[in-house]
Amino acid sequence: MNFEVTEKAAKQLVSVQEREGKSNFFLRVSVVGGGCSGFSYKMSFEDKQNEGDKVFEHFGVKVLIDPKSLLFLDKTQLDFSDGLNGQGFTFTNPNAKSTCGCGSSFSA
Repeated sequence: MNFEVTEKAAKQLVSVQEREGKSNFFLRVSVVGGGCSGFSYKMSFEDKQNEGDKVFEHFGVKVLIDPKSLLFLDKTQLDFSDGLNGQGFTFTNPNAKSTCGCGSSFSA
């Protein structure tokens, strides 16, 4: 199982953590039901790890993913886009059968 955070996304996440006073927190990435395609990505900062969480570390950012979400997030890449189409975090998920126009929901 693998989950990747690009250097660009990591820099942005560290910046957000510092702004919010959560520099030593984990980034929790999970999949929840909902969104226009059936599933949505959820990100939050947490100060502790739950039993069973898988931990990934890239460029100083520690990511927590629960076992159920990891089934949908294996081999996914979290990136940050600041192009002409807007600014924000993007997921490249090879497990998604389809995605919606908003980019934050998918079907599996």
